[in-house]
Amino acid sequence: MGRADARRAQGQEARRAGRGGIRGLFTWRKILGTFFGLCLLVMGAFVALYMYVDVPAANAQAEKQSNVYKYSDGTLLARTGSGVNREIVDLAVVPKGVQHAFVAAENKSFYRDQGVDLKGTARGLLNTLSGKGKQGGSTITQQYVKNYYLTQDQTVSRKLKELVISLKVDQSTKKDDILAGYLNTVYYGRGASGIQAAAQAYYGVDAKDLDVSQGAYLAALLQAPSQYDWAVASPTGKKLVKERWGYTLDNMVDEGWLDGAERGKLTFPVPKSPKAAPGMEGQTGYLVEAANQEMARQGVTEEMREAGGWTVTLNIDKKRQKQLEKSVDDQLENQLDRKGNKIDATVQAGATSVDPKTGKVVALYGGVGATEHWISNATRQDYQPASTFKPLVLASALENESVTRNGDLIGLGTVYDGTSKRPVVGSDTPFAPQNEDDISYDNPTVQRAMDKSINAVFAQMVVDVTPSAVKKTALAMGVPDKNFPERPAITLGTMNASTWDMAGVYATLDNHGKKVTPTIVKSAEHRDRAMEPVDGIGGQVISRSSADTVTRALTEVVDIGSGREANTSAYDAAGKTGTSENNKAAWFAAYTPELSTVVALYGESTKEGGGQVTLTGTANSGRANGGGFPAKIWADYTLGALGGGSNARFDLEGVERGETAVTETPSATPSETETPSPTPSEETATPSETPSETPSEETTTSRPPSESPSVTPSEDPTGTKDPEDGEQPPGERPGSGILDQ
Repeated sequence: MGRADARRAQGQEARRAGRGGIRGLFTWRKILGTFFGLCLLVMGAFVALYMYVDVPAANAQAEKQSNVYKYSDGTLLARTGSGVNREIVDLAVVPKGVQHAFVAAENKSFYRDQGVDLKGTARGLLNTLSGKGKQGGSTITQQYVKNYYLTQDQTVSRKLKELVISLKVDQSTKKDDILAGYLNTVYYGRGASGIQAAAQAYYGVDAKDLDVSQGAYLAALLQAPSQYDWAVASPTGKKLVKERWGYTLDNMVDEGWLDGAERGKLTFPVPKSPKAAPGMEGQTGYLVEAANQEMARQGVTEEMREAGGWTVTLNIDKKRQKQLEKSVDDQLENQLDRKGNKIDATVQAGATSVDPKTGKVVALYGGVGATEHWISNATRQDYQPASTFKPLVLASALENESVTRNGDLIGLGTVYDGTSKRPVVGSDTPFAPQNEDDISYDNPTVQRAMDKSINAVFAQMVVDVTPSAVKKTALAMGVPDKNFPERPAITLGTMNASTWDMAGVYATLDNHGKKVTPTIVKSAEHRDRAMEPVDGIGGQVISRSSADTVTRALTEVVDIGSGREANTSAYDAAGKTGTSENNKAAWFAAYTPELSTVVALYGESTKEGGGQVTLTGTANSGRANGGGFPAKIWADYTLGALGGGSNARFDLEGVERGETAVTETPSATPSETETPSPTPSEETATPSETPSETPSEETTTSRPPSESPSVTPSEDPTGTKDPEDGEQPPGERPGSGILDQ
């Protein structure tokens, strides 16, 4: 044999030896032995854990703590959570159908299982180890053990204890007793722990009087109490909870607990509106709820907050808060007869006041009292801001350097056609809004249009800027994207917004175009965690030049325009009125160099379920426009909040304030039967060839006769005609009678 053959033989022997070694290491016998060994090890560990872990004493009540809420100066505002809102009831009190609804929703096999769901527990352990959050699939027994004996901590050790204790509890406790404990300890939202408190909170009845349909809703609610509460749920939340309600009833049919025919007759039981907990009377409940909402947005869940132990300091200035409450009482509530006048009974007031340099909410008015009207009128977003939106149209025009149909750059001195019911030019969507009282104006400047809130001018301006560009500017400044169409009618504020939202928007103008986000929580601290506070001041969302030019325009609105009720030499002010379609809402949004405050009145039906109604006739007056009660409240509050006045003045870069203009009067006051002047042709409606972003002194100090309203027809001699702006009917048809000031 040669050397080459010898080397090949040695290589083959080495390879055979290697394969034999691998085979020897991974034989089926060794693999099975290892597997069974691991199983025995896990079983042994579990037996040891089972022997080691005892069922502990109940801890929920003993560890309950208060949450403390303070004003910005550290004085006490409220104390909540000192006791659990719970009344223990026997299972026999709860109707059998309601008991079955909870079992059907949470754990169909409850009466048959051993108290644990191994798959669900394993999934929960994996989720915890991987950081994916809460587990799913726990049995009723496991949830009861977690609520009654353990904590809400998402840790592996807690979950293992839950598993062991659940097995022991299931062996030593009757199923009915476990179910009773579960129903009495679980949290339902609205501050209600236990089924008795939940029945009162959602339906105003005792647990014994709940029907199957109501029980199915409460059972469905447990999956996400804050998201599924019908009073505050989003459209998605309402859809999901209705689906889970139906799922619960279907499971009851499957288990033989509910007849199919009866199931078909059941309708969704809409809960009653929530009421504030005791101790939350007056404005306290609104302030605490606003703080809780901000904490939730910052990651402090309702469950975490309900566990107690939080010290929450608000940005609310105690003196300014009291002044705002007093101003609403003096300027509005003392003028109303809520018990004897049906219209007065529908009036709801809301207000938010913000420091434009920091974003701090220094005062807030939510309504007559949180125990009487729980929904906060300061933060609700179901009414339209009306003509308080017009300054944002101008801001967008300035920011985008937009031009008129005639090619003129839009500024305060730019001339428009002010003919009432004039169809806009250049829009695919027809729109011809009516000016207030159907008054037409001959070639008013943009400044004059702002003073008089001339709809025809701003409707055309939206088209010139484009609705999409106006919307982009508005969203950047803080208007919520809620029912916000991209159509010419947005000039009339046809989206939804709250006084909180608009106070931030106007504070952004006040802050020279830097974004201001209202924030009410100064700090929120717990013994083992703290909330990251909201930064109230953001980046530049519109240029200082644009913001200051709008401020310049709005100072004249207060000086001689629709907001003159707020005019005083005690402070520098800029603002805008707004009155929505059918007089359902009246707004005054205004600011000084130190405060941005928005006040609004809403017409809300006193019938169950509410609904928007007109404010016309409030306090036996005519139309309750933004220049009336809201402006008076704003002026009284601002004077008091600034300590009787302020020497601070607007620092308007590149914009001259000019002199106070002379108030115009219509050139003619025809009788009710007179015919309005004809709408001019497009040629006569074009702006002048020499626009000016800053009005000349002649423009601001006096008006030539040609700028006077050409006609003053009076379609409504009683003075109760609908205001100018508001939601348009479908299609925004030309000539629709929408007015405002």
